Amino acid sequence: MNALAWLSVAVFLAAYTLIATEKVHRVAAALGGAGIMLLIHATGARSAFFSEHAGIDWNVIFLLLGMMIIVGVLKETGVFEYLAIWAAKRARGRPFRLMVLLVLITATASALLDNVTTVLLIAPVTFLVCERLAVNPVPFLIAEAMASNIGGAATLVGDPPNIIIASRGGLTFNDFLVHMAPMVIVLMAVFVGLCRLMFGHMFHYDPERASSVMALDEKEAISDRRLLWQSLAVLALVMAAFVMHPVLHYEPSVVALLGAGVLVAATRVRTEQALAEVEWPTLVFFAGLFVMVGGLVETGVIEELSGAAVAATAGRPELTTMGLLGASAALSAIVDNIPYVATMSPIVEQLVQADGGHHALWWALAFGADLGGNATAVGAAANVVVLGIAARNGTPISFWQFTRYGLIVTAVTVTLVAPYLWLRYLL
Repeated sequence: MNALAWLSVAVFLAAYTLIATEKVHRVAAALGGAGIMLLIHATGARSAFFSEHAGIDWNVIFLLLGMMIIVGVLKETGVFEYLAIWAAKRARGRPFRLMVLLVLITATASALLDNVTTVLLIAPVTFLVCERLAVNPVPFLIAEAMASNIGGAATLVGDPPNIIIASRGGLTFNDFLVHMAPMVIVLMAVFVGLCRLMFGHMFHYDPERASSVMALDEKEAISDRRLLWQSLAVLALVMAAFVMHPVLHYEPSVVALLGAGVLVAATRVRTEQALAEVEWPTLVFFAGLFVMVGGLVETGVIEELSGAAVAATAGRPELTTMGLLGASAALSAIVDNIPYVATMSPIVEQLVQADGGHHALWWALAFGADLGGNATAVGAAANVVVLGIAARNGTPISFWQFTRYGLIVTAVTVTLVAPYLWLRYLL
């Protein structure tokens, strides 16, 4: 690597250290790192703002913005209170049963939608139900973020890196269902067990609180039925468009913005009300993080690291597959998995062609990138969104509070995927 590449690595590590240690606010650290990347010419304005692979991913930014507006309108209807009471009653007030229910709902929804949209919808429910039961919402939010990343790995539309991989590898929606979904079901079963081990000691069952919740009528929580039906109709259309992406070819960000625009224009909700729920600091943090990672992409750091990992196992498909899985998980824990997969996919495409079209490498890349995002608080978009929502609601989750659980989950899930790939594709 040249001097500029090493300098960009130093800037990224310094900013990442500030984010991890929380010496300064994560938004300030990300913006500061992005500014320095631009200052030293590791990246430029054209790359930072317009490059598809090395700049701000506007699809992610505007997807978040559109869904935050839709959630803001939904919040006015009382539907989240309804769902909170419904979930608490189904769990009979037992915190761990409630966590299992919310985690499974999150993982299933993330396979059909994208994981960011799912956590935006489930987080408000979590806060309300935890308030009803007088339990700490933090373990629930952490578990839901991780479940969204695991569940999102199951389908082509569940996680943005999967869309990139499908496009580059010529893979279909059904390919992901056949090759990824079975293992994701196993991983979710294991994850539920991990939740019991990691968070079980935090739960306290309050019989009085549980009894009071069981006595509630969830239907009374709905405050505006007309607005609810309008919102649900728009949300259903947005979800259908997400699932139909391979046919309609509308980016999720376009769908979300159209849905938000229609909902605000066609209802009595004031624009100020709809925008009040937007997590602006989270959007700005993502922008800064994308520019920093773009600096690493532009200076060749990510490509060189990925290429070195592949070169070390060249000619040995077993080692290449396992090395790609491990390297993808490790790098996706540090940098956003979207630019990583965008950079790595051309290399994998060449390896697949050289190996006679063997698709095991694509699944290793997908599993590594998707599951590696659970390792740290900034490894996946869903994690960052959950941290932003938690801070906004007065229960901040620190970088290390999330990461100490994320490292365990990533280590276990990636370790389980390794023999799956070996037995199914390499043996």
